[in-house]
Amino acid sequence: MDVRRWTFDVCSISANTAPPAVSFRRSLLAWYRQHGRDFPWRHTRDPYAILVSELMLQQTQVAAVIPYYREWMRRFPDFAALAAASEREVLHAWQGLGYYARARNFRAAAQIVMEKHRGNFPRSADVIRELPGIGRYTANAVATFAFNQSLPIVEANIARLLARLLDLRIPIDTSAGRDALWTEAAALVPTREAATYNSALMDLGALVCGSRPKCGVCPVKRFCRTKKPSTLPIRKARQPLKSCTEHHGFVVRRRRVLLEQSQDRWRGMWMLPRLATPPALHQPLHVSEFPFTNHRITLAVYSDHNVAGKRNATQRWFPIRNLGSLPLPSPHRRALNQILTATRQIAS
Repeated sequence: MDVRRWTFDVCSISANTAPPAVSFRRSLLAWYRQHGRDFPWRHTRDPYAILVSELMLQQTQVAAVIPYYREWMRRFPDFAALAAASEREVLHAWQGLGYYARARNFRAAAQIVMEKHRGNFPRSADVIRELPGIGRYTANAVATFAFNQSLPIVEANIARLLARLLDLRIPIDTSAGRDALWTEAAALVPTREAATYNSALMDLGALVCGSRPKCGVCPVKRFCRTKKPSTLPIRKARQPLKSCTEHHGFVVRRRRVLLEQSQDRWRGMWMLPRLATPPALHQPLHVSEFPFTNHRITLAVYSDHNVAGKRNATQRWFPIRNLGSLPLPSPHRRALNQILTATRQIAS
């Protein structure tokens, strides 16, 4: 499929009209002026603040991000503050957002900006992509929204919108599908005011061209090639969720709880100590489920005082009153809160 041809040939209406890409952008921007969303990061050109929002928005709903964004900017207002913070402080501020590698990478990127770039965030998208945890989308987004560079961006909302405009009948999560979307996005992005255009494209995908498309109010409907928008985009078949149970121990002594520092999934965060097998004849104090990548994990927590006798270098006792300042994964924090409340081991 030659996706570039759609932009300049397929949609032309008559010889006297503007080129389709220009008409498309005019219709889109007219809609955006009336219906665009208002977010705090859209009121700044600070590359740090924009990068905060972009990293938080990965895998996280916008409504959930806004309070985290505001609190993060209060605690770590710039690259210098983030670079100087400890990993524990950063993970604690990030807890609840999930995918904690984002936070660790962000801190590492801030340190590189301070050390290698003397505190000045690079303007080149190629150089931005050299920072830990930053890919093509994030680099282009920061270059566009902070420096108004004419670069395409493709995130979930834009991918869905472009797939329908193109009537793209291949999975968008394949190399061919991604290439088609990025090629089309690059062909459509204007040379001026790219930040406004990209924001408009994103908002149209979120508000109108969502999982249940509102074609009747779509401002660019005449440019859309698909006849069945609800069937697009196509994605590869999902892997079935794998179920597993993870066993952890709970022990409290002298108003202190034994915790273990994770070395893998939640590296650097504190959690209840792992158990190789559940204690014989014991019922769990807490059972809950949570998703993680392709797994559905059951968290089972048991009262097991034998854990304390098998302590290793990754385990420490913490006063109950200090648990709020520790970075804990949300499933383990919920389990601890429930157990401590049920056993009346509440910090005074």
